[in-house]
Amino acid sequence: MRRLLRMSLACAVIPSTLWAIAALWIDGPLPHVLAQALALLYAFLAVAVLWRVKPFRRALLILAAGFAVVVAGWLAIPASNERAWLPDVARLPGVDINGSVLTFHNVRNFHYTTSDVDFVEHWETRTVDLAHVTGLDMFISFWGPTLYAHTIMSWEFDNAPPLAISIETRKEVGEEYSAVLGFFRQYELYYVVADERDVIGVRDRFRDEHTYLYRLETSPEAAASLLLDYVKSINELREQPSWYNALTTNCTTGIYRHIKTLAPTLVSVDWRLLANGYLDEWLYEQKKINTSKPFAEIKHESDVTEKVKAAGTAPDFGSRIRVGLPGRKQSDAT
Repeated sequence: MRRLLRMSLACAVIPSTLWAIAALWIDGPLPHVLAQALALLYAFLAVAVLWRVKPFRRALLILAAGFAVVVAGWLAIPASNERAWLPDVARLPGVDINGSVLTFHNVRNFHYTTSDVDFVEHWETRTVDLAHVTGLDMFISFWGPTLYAHTIMSWEFDNAPPLAISIETRKEVGEEYSAVLGFFRQYELYYVVADERDVIGVRDRFRDEHTYLYRLETSPEAAASLLLDYVKSINELREQPSWYNALTTNCTTGIYRHIKTLAPTLVSVDWRLLANGYLDEWLYEQKKINTSKPFAEIKHESDVTEKVKAAGTAPDFGSRIRVGLPGRKQSDAT
C-alpha cells in the first residue's frame, strides 16, 4: 500500500514539476533570459531534492510545495487589452442590448486579396433581432491533423445574413499561434464576431483548410439564448480581459461552457470535446445534427470547402454554401 501511494504521488508530482519548469521558462515574470535561467535553476533544485532528500515522500512534498508557489504566481499573471495587436484582432467587439435587439460593434468583414495577411480592413456595426433567429450552425475546420479542428458557431436570421462568432487567440504583432504556447499564458482570449465571408472564407480560400458545416438541431429560442450568453462574455472581455488556454479555454470548450451554462443537464462531458476533430461524430450520436442517413454520408454532404471557394465574396455567400446541406428538423429541437 505504501509503495502504491508513493507511486501515485510520484505520478502526480513529477509531471507537475515538469509543467512548473515549462511555465517558468515560457511565462516567467522576469525578462526572458532571466526567466529561462530561473527555470533551469528550478529544474536543478528539483533534481537535487529528488536525489538528496530522504525519505522520498518528503522530497515529493517539497516538490509539491514548489509547484504550488509557481502555480500561484502563474495564476496571478494579468491578461491585458492594451498590447500591439495584429490588425485582424485589433478591435474588441462589443454589443448594445435593447430588448431583443442586439447591436454588434466591430464586426469583422475584411476583404482578403492574395493571402490571409493581405487584406483591406473593414469593421462594421450590425443589428440583429433575437426574434428573427431561425437556427444555429457549427463550422468544423481542419488545418492539418484530423484529431483537432477549429469550431465556429454561426446564427441564422430570417431578415439578415448569418453572424459567425469564433473563439480564438488574440495575437500580438510578431506572434504566431503555437499549440505548445497555447497551454500557457501567451495569448489573450478573443471572440471574433464576423461575416462568414471573412472568418470562413479566409480559412478555405487562403489557408487551405477543410471545412464542414452542420445545421444543429437547436430550436430558435435556444439559439437566441445561446447568442445572448455569448454576448455576455463578449462584453465582459472588454472590461476584464482573460487568457486563452489550448486545453481549458479554447474554441470548443468555450462553446461547451456556454451551452452548459444554459442547460447544465443537457450536455455531458466527452473526450471528443478535446479531440474535437471527432466532434461531429459525437453530435451525430447525440442527435444534434441530421441523422436521416449514415454518419459518413452526412459528413460527406456537409463538406463546404469547395462551396466556400466558389462563393468567394458573393453577397449571398451564406446561402450559397448551404445549398445541398443536410437540413434540420426544427420540430421538438432543444
